[in-house]
Amino acid sequence: MPKLPNVTGQETIRALEKIGFQVVRQKGSHVRMKHEDNRVVTIPVHANKSLGKGLLRKILRDAELTVEQFQEIL
Repeated sequence: MPKLPNVTGQETIRALEKIGFQVVRQKGSHVRMKHEDNRVVTIPVHANKSLGKGLLRKILRDAELTVEQFQEIL
């Protein structure tokens, strides 16, 4: 299993936008993104802090992406 990349919330948002996710709304520091096939992901954006490994894994699971696919998008 490949190692998870160390990314911030903004980098994750940019990567997901490349594959068709769109920002639907933002409440405080949490951005909700939705894909046209109804996959929904919530990403916290906290002042250039990188996402925790467990949180990033949950985001990838919600987006139905593998770690390899996510690294290719980056």
